[in-house]
Amino acid sequence: QVQLVESGGGLVQAGGSLNLSCAASGRTFSNYAMGWFRQAPGKEREFAATINWNGYSTYYADSVKGRFTISRDNVKNTVYLQMNSLKPEDTAVYYCAVGRVRGTPQSRDDYSYWGQGTQVTVSS
Repeated sequence: QVQLVESGGGLVQAGGSLNLSCAASGRTFSNYAMGWFRQAPGKEREFAATINWNGYSTYYADSVKGRFTISRDNVKNTVYLQMNSLKPEDTAVYYCAVGRVRGTPQSRDDYSYWGQGTQVTVSS
């Protein structure tokens, strides 16, 4: 059974940092892209960051570019999201997902497995 488990969320003040982790189990995902999405209350789930299958290519939403860094460890079957200079508008539930392709997809439809999410709250 495929399972993605996010961790590392929490409450932080504006300007602070958090490092999210997503551990995958049940199969190996080293041949697929992995991504992070987020969903704020009352809003649609939106793309935040993605990394290709070997970790050599990344892509970010404009809203997080320069502040967030996605990385992966294919030996540990884990993807990370380092979030710096956090803003109150970054408050959301953050979800990791496994892509259907090797590249850097930004659409939810290009992802096949999803975690349960971890809450990130940034206070002003």
